Amino acid sequence: MKGKTKRFSRAEWSWIFYDWANSVYATNVMAAIFPILYNKIADPTGSQLYGYAVSLANLAVAALAPLLGSIADFRGMKKKLWFGFMLIGAVFTGLMGLVGSWQLMLVGLVISRIGFSGSCLFYDSFLTDVTTADRMDKVSTWGYAMGYIGGSTIPFLISIAIMLVMDMNELSMRLAVLIVPVWWLVFSVPFMKHVHQISYVDTPRKELISSAWKNVWITARQIIKNKAVFFFLAAYFFYIDGVDTIISMATNYGDTLGLGTIGMVLALLVTQIVAMPCSILFGNWSRKLGALKLITAAVMMYAFITVVGFAMGFTVDFHDMLGLTAEAALTIGNVLFWILATLVGTVQGGIQALSRSYFGQIIPAERSGEYYGFMDIFGKFACVIGPALYELVYGLTQKASFGILSLILLFVLGGVFLLIGKPYFKAVEHERVG
Repeated sequence: MKGKTKRFSRAEWSWIFYDWANSVYATNVMAAIFPILYNKIADPTGSQLYGYAVSLANLAVAALAPLLGSIADFRGMKKKLWFGFMLIGAVFTGLMGLVGSWQLMLVGLVISRIGFSGSCLFYDSFLTDVTTADRMDKVSTWGYAMGYIGGSTIPFLISIAIMLVMDMNELSMRLAVLIVPVWWLVFSVPFMKHVHQISYVDTPRKELISSAWKNVWITARQIIKNKAVFFFLAAYFFYIDGVDTIISMATNYGDTLGLGTIGMVLALLVTQIVAMPCSILFGNWSRKLGALKLITAAVMMYAFITVVGFAMGFTVDFHDMLGLTAEAALTIGNVLFWILATLVGTVQGGIQALSRSYFGQIIPAERSGEYYGFMDIFGKFACVIGPALYELVYGLTQKASFGILSLILLFVLGGVFLLIGKPYFKAVEHERVG
């Protein structure tokens, strides 16, 4: 039986390898290095606009995702759209490392993030083309694992080495950004050659746009009627918001507390290293425990992570009340940041990979682009709420620690929707097994 074979097929390996190719963007551009480079160049106005630029990119992809996903479901379109967005993302990332003004860097960031996110949308939807339902958890988690070790850790280590040798100057950070498009393009070649669209909707080309719009509304109604899909997306909306906010705000939060830049970057490297084996373990455990139980456990772990993050900030913010010197409080804060980074690594890849693969198991394969387009809407619009919640509570209390603690609300709501949808999830799993 195809689904029972232990080795990955060429198509599965090639699909997995795109995570290896594009994850360097998530690490060097989204999380660790580019934000520091940008802050060195931008004036106060530019620094304030950074968050808005990220939100704009997320909103643009979210608005386009259902229509693009619907078009991707037509014969021969998914690969073309994936390639176009991938190329846009890589090219504009390269420009970000070359231009001198923060305004052009910000434009490059918006367009490159749209390219990156768009390519990931089509990449995710290809999961139903390259493997069978019973292998999706394994293939998806291996994708994240390879992304962490190859796409993030190896080029990230090269970037750190370059920056340390060059005393963390501007040129070293630009070189770290320029590594991204080279790595991304080179390791996308296996995907280009061996991944093909198997499931599709056959529609004449002249009817693509009209049929796409029609299918978007049909799919929206089907999602509302399908309680398993609806409650899963509702849960995903909240918990993935918390996950993405923690990823994107980690260095900003640590910098606000006064933690050392090099220490934070190295701690994030630990996250990548820990995430690789843990992602594979999640895939293996899902066969025994089920993907939903592991997703729920990961949501609970993230709730605990927000408490650790709060303790880190509370120690620094209230060191006088705790009888600590400022130096001792920063030492404890740095230790807790490393603990937080390690804990994030244990569940970050697992929750993202299993969310992607479990969703693929409860949707119709021939409309995977559309459904993943709606999943992308939930993910991208959620990314607007988390940072806003953090900034709102931070602004009201003037303490970043309370801002990070407020994110626990997102994981609580995600867990509640998983609990409400449990009977519907079981019904779908029973139907699939039957």
